Amino acid sequence: MDALTVLVTGAGAPGIKGTLYSLKNNFDNRPIRTIGTDIKKEVVGTYLCDSFYQISKPSEKEYLEQLLSICEHESVDVILPQNTVELPVLAENKTVFSTIGVYVAISDCSAISLANDKFKIMKLAKQIGIPAPDYFLVDNFDTLKKAALTLGWPDRPVVIKPPISNGMRGVRIIDESIDRKTMFYSEKPTSLFANMMNIHDILGFDFPPLLVMEYLPGAEYTVDVLKNRGYTVIPRKRDIVQSGITFQGTVVYHEELVNYAKKLSDALGLQYAFGFQFKMDACGNPKLLESNPRIQGTMVLSTFAGANIIYAAVKLALIEDVPAFQIRWGTKILRYWGGLGIFNGNIVDLL
Repeated sequence: MDALTVLVTGAGAPGIKGTLYSLKNNFDNRPIRTIGTDIKKEVVGTYLCDSFYQISKPSEKEYLEQLLSICEHESVDVILPQNTVELPVLAENKTVFSTIGVYVAISDCSAISLANDKFKIMKLAKQIGIPAPDYFLVDNFDTLKKAALTLGWPDRPVVIKPPISNGMRGVRIIDESIDRKTMFYSEKPTSLFANMMNIHDILGFDFPPLLVMEYLPGAEYTVDVLKNRGYTVIPRKRDIVQSGITFQGTVVYHEELVNYAKKLSDALGLQYAFGFQFKMDACGNPKLLESNPRIQGTMVLSTFAGANIIYAAVKLALIEDVPAFQIRWGTKILRYWGGLGIFNGNIVDLL
């Protein structure tokens, strides 16, 4: 098969090594040259990609011009985005990239707009019969507190998060029962847990919209999805999570999650590679948390399990056939802290 050049944005994202692994170790044994971009100059992808460019933020007008210029200079075939905030800009300009022969492996604007907004996707989930946490949208402290009371606070924790955010930014669990003294001596510092007084000190009375949501105490699952003629759907149990990143996970077949993911994908109109997150309530029932309409951070686990969704998304963008996958259920990932030794701009060692 012809060699490809794939531009991977967000080259400083935690999942960059997994994305590059999936591209290089593809099921076609196809040579792939990778171009990385990021708003920061020195990130892991600077050294792991075959070429790297520092670019402007997606909110800046130079972003699109820079990306188009890189694509032309490097003869890029496909853009594979990893960063949530750039998705609307790329989706809006898919036609612009196609005029220079570049395919962007993400969904269309309408799907991105829905999937990126946690408030909109919760509302949609309720409409189509997919379980989701009880929630309220608030923009001041009085309505936040009222919503929390309705959800059982202070006897039960509640969760707050921005409707549109990336990773764990803005997420807090409001829990009045936490023992801060015990946490101080026994746990590493974290800002995830807070009480209502802390939240008032941080946010004040008025603030940008926040979701106040039912707290779900059970196991958490990420679901990887590939939209082909049908769907490849791979649930992954997040056994150990640190700073929002899966450090230990297992590919498990969960029929409810598979069906929910297909139904959501149809309703949203998502394409290529994307995913959802679910969490179990106190009775063990899965409820939707959010959607990621892009490559997910630990999607390489699906590659390990025999379903290279990341490379398959590239093939779909090129309108190439993707074979049926034989999934090895029970495959695990154990993530560890690695590192690059750098001297004079070159890798001297890799942990």
